[in-house]
Amino acid sequence: MSTLIHRRVEAARAGTNPTVIGRVPSGWLVLGDVQFLRGYSLLLPDPVMPDLNALDEPGRSQFLHDMTVLGDALLKVTDAYRINYQILGNLEPALHAHVFPRYLTEPEPYRSSLPQLYEPAYRQSVRFDEARDRPLMEAISKAVQRRL
Repeated sequence: MSTLIHRRVEAARAGTNPTVIGRVPSGWLVLGDVQFLRGYSLLLPDPVMPDLNALDEPGRSQFLHDMTVLGDALLKVTDAYRINYQILGNLEPALHAHVFPRYLTEPEPYRSSLPQLYEPAYRQSVRFDEARDRPLMEAISKAVQRRL
């Protein structure tokens, strides 16, 4: 099966995925295609697995550890007050983790709800921009590397 996750991992391996923040033991950290919550990132496993349960125990532990290292980095380099983690796999049936920094400046009632509940037009309003986002990606990468 070739999902978007498979294609993004292949592009990361080839060095052609501009959203790559860096490599971690379990896979690739990438900035999200939309940045309505600045710093929204994903962890993509390499190799791609169908779901978290397909990993052996050490693989699961590493994936979840890497996910939280990314969250710690986002707390350090943004003004987020908390991090939301999601592993769903419903639309793209391949393991991947969404890591959302959450901000006190978010409008109510969104601040305490799921990021997906923002209006679709708003969620799409701030697309990934390599020139704008590169400094943030480098700061995240440095913070992650200090933790590995």
